Amino acid sequence: MAGSTPASLSVDSATGAALTDRPARSTSLGGEAWRRFRKHRLAVVSMVVLLLIIAAIGLGPFVWKVPINDIDFGAKLRGPSLTHPFGTDDLGQDVLARMIYGGRISLAVGLAAMFVALIVGVMIGAIAGMASGRVDAALMWMTDLFLSLPQLPLLLLVIYLFRDALKSMFGVEMGVFVLIVLVIGGLRWMPVARLVRAQFLSLREKEFVEAARALGASRIRLVIRHILPNAMGPVIVAGTIDVAAAIIAESTLSFLGLGFPPDVPTWGRVLFDAKDYLDIAPHWALFPGALIFLTVLSINFIGDGLRDALDPRRVL
Repeated sequence: MAGSTPASLSVDSATGAALTDRPARSTSLGGEAWRRFRKHRLAVVSMVVLLLIIAAIGLGPFVWKVPINDIDFGAKLRGPSLTHPFGTDDLGQDVLARMIYGGRISLAVGLAAMFVALIVGVMIGAIAGMASGRVDAALMWMTDLFLSLPQLPLLLLVIYLFRDALKSMFGVEMGVFVLIVLVIGGLRWMPVARLVRAQFLSLREKEFVEAARALGASRIRLVIRHILPNAMGPVIVAGTIDVAAAIIAESTLSFLGLGFPPDVPTWGRVLFDAKDYLDIAPHWALFPGALIFLTVLSINFIGDGLRDALDPRRVL
């Protein structure tokens, strides 16, 4: 009929108007990664748990103002109570106060060792991935050599040999901190290097890299501006794993008596001091062990969530 509007045209117009009125969905890489991360429930719960632990460690000294070395022989080896929520040790020292103080050191060691491992691993992996040839072969041979070394005995040996020298340079606590961070980070860079090399070998042949090279971009600019940002997803995931591994390594060293001195209550050190009292004061070992377990487990689940969120091939 003349002058009438076809029904199909009316429906299409209405649909188009509805689509136009609908807000545009964010397509940024960060927004998409966050949306995918939120679908990983274990990762989200683990992030909440880890943030609560960090908040307790950071704000704890302002709320719980009990000195970590306050000795009370009349209250030694007491179980959890209102006065001492985590109980006391063999000297009557408050375990909660020592957990708060030691948590900051344990997490600081984990984060600092992660940065050392990432810096060394990214540099070696990037050079190997871009250079190829003999340079690549030599760097991968060195990486395989370090991977073949028994890490715990080597870690113990290096700390035993250089601990006194760094103590005299930086002081007791800072010297041990620097040594543990350098040694743990220096023994955790190899997986990162192999991962970065594999990413570089794949990305350097992509069209956007070829286009940048055709426009005259230098090799350094190609690495920093184009290839490395696109390779950071797996590196971030590897970094979370390194934090957990460094916390466990520091706890192991302290448990073996080769970490921080006795007056510095890291989680591993408190666990070491409690090992002889498991039958009469199990709370003394329970709380540092539980905090190490929860922290490492949370970091590992967050790493799984980041892996899924940053890998577009995974369906969530």
